[in-house]
Amino acid sequence: MDANTIELLKECSSGCQMAMDSVKKMREYAKDAKLNDLLESYGEKHRQLESEISDQLRDCGKDESAPSKMAEIMANMEMSLKMMVHPDDHEVAKIMMDGCNMGIQSVSEYVNKYPDASRESQDVAKKLIGIEEDFMQEMKGYV
Repeated sequence: MDANTIELLKECSSGCQMAMDSVKKMREYAKDAKLNDLLESYGEKHRQLESEISDQLRDCGKDESAPSKMAEIMANMEMSLKMMVHPDDHEVAKIMMDGCNMGIQSVSEYVNKYPDASRESQDVAKKLIGIEEDFMQEMKGYV
């Protein structure tokens, strides 16, 4: 596999891992059962896609890509601070929507940066963008 395909897959892998981590943390705060179920469902969708991405990376002899430590630390600090101020479902939804928006932007940037990446990697990136868009739409009912 070419370097562009690997870079796109690594960005998708990192995005899925960030999403799964955020969902796990926000489930601790979600009080509404339906919201908690949505979080669980989208966490599972990200986990399944991450597994598919890992398989593609393994096929080309690469490991999945962990999010940068700085990005992880900043995201965790922001989530913790926001939840300390407003520990409610409304804030959970806003945080998740912000994360979806960042994921959509980041993955879209890589799709545009690597237009010659493999069709399979482009498809998985578009699938991730679609999951993020659907997740954001679901969260709108809680803001």
